[in-house]
Amino acid sequence: MSRIDTPVRFGLRENLPQFVLLVAVNALVGGMIGQERTVLPLLAEAEFGIAGYTAMLSFILVFGLTKAIVNYFAGTLADRFGRKPVLLTGWLFAIPVPLVLIWAPSWGWVVFANVLLGVNQGLTWSVTVLMKIDLVGPHRRGTAMGFNEAAGYGAVAAAAWATGAIADAAGLRPAPFLLGLAFAALGLGLSAIFVRETAGHVRQEAVNHVAPSAGHGADLTRRQVFALATWRDRSLSAASQAGLVNNLNEGMAWGLLPVFFAAGGFGLTTVGLLTAIAPAVWGIGQLGTGALSDRLGRKWLIAGGQFTEAAGLLVIALGDTFAVWALGSALFGAGTAMAYPTLIAAVGDVAHPSWRGAAVGVYRLWRDVGFAVGALLAGVLADAYSITTAIMIVALVTALSGLDVAVRMRETLVGQQATTA
Repeated sequence: MSRIDTPVRFGLRENLPQFVLLVAVNALVGGMIGQERTVLPLLAEAEFGIAGYTAMLSFILVFGLTKAIVNYFAGTLADRFGRKPVLLTGWLFAIPVPLVLIWAPSWGWVVFANVLLGVNQGLTWSVTVLMKIDLVGPHRRGTAMGFNEAAGYGAVAAAAWATGAIADAAGLRPAPFLLGLAFAALGLGLSAIFVRETAGHVRQEAVNHVAPSAGHGADLTRRQVFALATWRDRSLSAASQAGLVNNLNEGMAWGLLPVFFAAGGFGLTTVGLLTAIAPAVWGIGQLGTGALSDRLGRKWLIAGGQFTEAAGLLVIALGDTFAVWALGSALFGAGTAMAYPTLIAAVGDVAHPSWRGAAVGVYRLWRDVGFAVGALLAGVLADAYSITTAIMIVALVTALSGLDVAVRMRETLVGQQATTA
């Protein structure tokens, strides 16, 4: 009997070795972003003479647009051709990224490296999300997403701190980006040799799938899935806009906060530490919030998380000391931990297994458009007014997004709908 015909079992414990492996792989995916988190905004001014914030944040804009487009197709490709081939393709795009960043003679090459990084992230992160959802089955989606996002953003934090410390000791190039080269090589090797296909789990779940009251049937086209996730289904569309705003504020934080903290007179090691606090709290926090959403429901964790993000950004904008900025960053990270894995779990609740990959792809399309919107909005506001103004306006947008979730989203978790829908 071939492996693909072997009866499958759902659950975290039943699939623990593969689940742990996928957690490790996604940590390496996150490390690819983390290598840029502290260094690139500072590199723009120090080595390439980029003075305007809008021009500086161009690398985040192209990263977000590329990742968003690839996200949309990644889910559909994974549904059609299998998860593992898409995962391996994503890692092949990662290999050149640190090399281009090390040798880039102009800012345009840095921007090109982030096109490659967007393809890498869109394929690899999307597929590790799907594979974990496939393995654990319908009752542990929040837990699975908590582990997935904790690994990814925990690695973002660790790499952001590490590259800041390395840059402080050895300069902005090339030493910090050697970490990225190691991440890419290890991710490709582990995925090629040890990761197993999960298409059999998808087929088995589809046979036994019972849609929630707000769910939909199996026979939908890609265009129908896009419409549901963008405007027709109020829960899916609320999740899509909330995801967009979550990465809008993340794009602003990625591009402006290292510069904002550096203007406070801190060295690169301290800037790296402040930059790492939010993704560290975000990463660790998701270990609890993902599982909590499986017990308490999705809707209010998402809305409350966005309100907490907004509060953290306001604290950062109004602060001027390490302690205040650390507190604001921790609040920002805690709010994101509440919302981020829960949003993907909510999409998984509503989507039928046969088009779950496509639905997650549409959600991640809109979510990662937020990187581009955030980079453009933050750059224009910072150039026209100040970084402080940009942070405060993004905080307001985030709070309004949380209000939209509170008003429009149904509770998507089966068992919670009777009391909250």
